This record gives sequence, structure tokens and C-alpha cells, in this order.
Amino acid sequence: MNSDKNTAVITVLGNDRVGIIAAISNLLAEYNININDISQTILAEIFTMVMIVDLQEVVIEKSDISDKLRELGNKLGVQITIQHTGLFNAMHRI
Repeated sequence: MNSDKNTAVITVLGNDRVGIIAAISNLLAEYNININDISQTILAEIFTMVMIVDLQEVVIEKSDISDKLRELGNKLGVQITIQHTGLFNAMHRI
């Protein structure tokens, strides 16, 4: 895996519906963001997904990725967040 500087964690939470994974994957591909790992499940009709993504070859300002994901989340009716891996790890360290 790349350094924390080039990797991020994307989380998705919301009511399940058709097309969530496809829409997010398409947005990431549009900006050359590679999905390194993905886990998703549905708990009592609540869709949850965690992705580890590679930002090394990204073709958008890294600061704008969050805005694009938030806009897409609003369209899909889900909450999408992105955090650089280093920040994510620091926040979830016991």
C-alpha cells in the first residue's frame, strides 16, 4: 500500500438502494482514484461500505474530492466521507 499521504478511507452510510456502489465507483474512476480494498454490507436495510483508495494518480485537487463525494451522497441519499489514512488511523487509535 502507498504511504498515508496517498491513501484514504471512504465511508458510506445510508438506506440501501440500487446503484450506490456503481455511482461511487464511477466517480472515483472519473478522477483516476483507484479502489485498493472494499467492504460493504447491509444491516437491517442500512447500506454500509468502507473503501481504501489510492490518491497517487488523482486528477482532481485532493481538497475537492470531499466536495464531489458529498454532492454525490446527497444525490444518492447516503452520507459519504473521506479521510486520509493517517488521520483515520490517528482518530481510531486506542
